[in-house]
Amino acid sequence: MSRRSLHTPAPDAAALRARLDRARGAAAKADTDALLIAPGSDLRYLIGQAGGSFERLTTLVVPAEGAPALVVPKLEAPGYADIPADELGIDILTWVDGDDPYRLVAGRLGKPGRVAVSDFTPALHVLALRGALGAAEQILAGPIVRELRMRKDAAEIDALRKAGAAIDRVHARVGEWLRPGRTEAEVGADIAAAIVEEGHDRADFVIVGSGPNGASPHHDVSERVIERGDVVVVDIGGPIPEGYNSDSTRTYAVGEPRDADVAETFAVLLAAQRAAVAAVRPGVTAESIDAAARDIITDAGFGEYFIHRTGHGIGLDVHEEPYIIKGNDLPLEPGMAFSVEPGIYQAGRWGARIEDIVVVTETGVESFNGRPHELVVLDA
Repeated sequence: MSRRSLHTPAPDAAALRARLDRARGAAAKADTDALLIAPGSDLRYLIGQAGGSFERLTTLVVPAEGAPALVVPKLEAPGYADIPADELGIDILTWVDGDDPYRLVAGRLGKPGRVAVSDFTPALHVLALRGALGAAEQILAGPIVRELRMRKDAAEIDALRKAGAAIDRVHARVGEWLRPGRTEAEVGADIAAAIVEEGHDRADFVIVGSGPNGASPHHDVSERVIERGDVVVVDIGGPIPEGYNSDSTRTYAVGEPRDADVAETFAVLLAAQRAAVAAVRPGVTAESIDAAARDIITDAGFGEYFIHRTGHGIGLDVHEEPYIIKGNDLPLEPGMAFSVEPGIYQAGRWGARIEDIVVVTETGVESFNGRPHELVVLDA
């Protein structure tokens, strides 16, 4: 019956209280009576702990007016003992098997007209809440909460900077493991261990895409044996103890590349990634950063081989707002952090990607990754 909550160093109570106050204000601005926040990154953002989502309901009720309440099964309550509930003004409402927790939420809210439910709340809870709340309209909380989380504060930026430095240390060691005769899976296992050794809680993902596998952006690893002359995409990351994530891609060659077009093609990719990073500053749109990279790749004749957006936001989640993609006219603001990761993927042959995490500053941009962006040619 044991459950393990996700414990990470939390912001101080004053910072969390300010986040809860902003959440209440955001709910009111969205003409929503309450936010219902399920375990996960939104909960961690607001109270400093993610908890866990199971068949028993746990939810943070954040009303537009009034005190928030954490509705939690009594057997799970000890996992939330570190939350400074008194300082945050949070009431803890426990329930036991046989009680109806959905009615507990409804009793807390009275007769709301509209509630916003966390995007990743399990359907079994969404439907039960719908039944308990009667005529209340349910909407997604994501569009409301993302307005809070997109703009990182100084402590969050420091954590992302720390994560970036940690993953840079892993990329600096890739030459220890990436050699002819080894499988992608063997190299990936060494990288995953190093991710933890260099300061992460765990390896969240390890992509080692060698040769033709590099043309699949989300390849993972396989039993393919790495060969001399392969171009290899290495995309790695994970959370540090503070809960914030790294995500960085570099492209390697195991000895001199066997394909004659690698150097010329990679030069195009390098120019595109540099141009996109250089374009980041307050006031420009997210889609303009995508265009800065995509136009260079397209003009060079590789447009059909760039098959994903240029970037994604990052923080407590590896992928979050803002998304750096055509059609997103969101103006960038200081504190917004995201990846810049154009790629060129030639199916059946090879692929390449360069990825940094950057943050918008008051005057421009700061990159959290400092490893060389050029194709890294390893001795083989």
